[in-house]
Amino acid sequence: MTLREVKDLLQADVLTGQDLLDLEPSSFCGSDLLSDVLAFTKEKTLLLSGLTNSQVIRTAEMSDLIGIVFVRGKKPDSATVELAAIKKIPLLATRLPMFEACGRLYQKGARGCSEIK
Repeated sequence: MTLREVKDLLQADVLTGQDLLDLEPSSFCGSDLLSDVLAFTKEKTLLLSGLTNSQVIRTAEMSDLIGIVFVRGKKPDSATVELAAIKKIPLLATRLPMFEACGRLYQKGARGCSEIK
């Protein structure tokens, strides 16, 4: 599944990284705890989160995440979006709550980090 397909499935807006929507995540993670993201994600994971500060971008960079989907209608400030653009980290935003967004992805075959070897 590509980021473009994720965008369509979650009815998400692209905040940055329009040119990167053909990337394919290897796994998916829904978390608001950045320590869990650092501890449990794998390379090329797509993160779903309600956190919108610049630390989520720094965490994505350190963990080699493929992108971030902000849930619950949350959107980061312009400085955070600009940082993501510089780091080439695609950002999407959906109005769906995290549970429903993760459920939709799971129904379409997305797998979490613990399911990927």
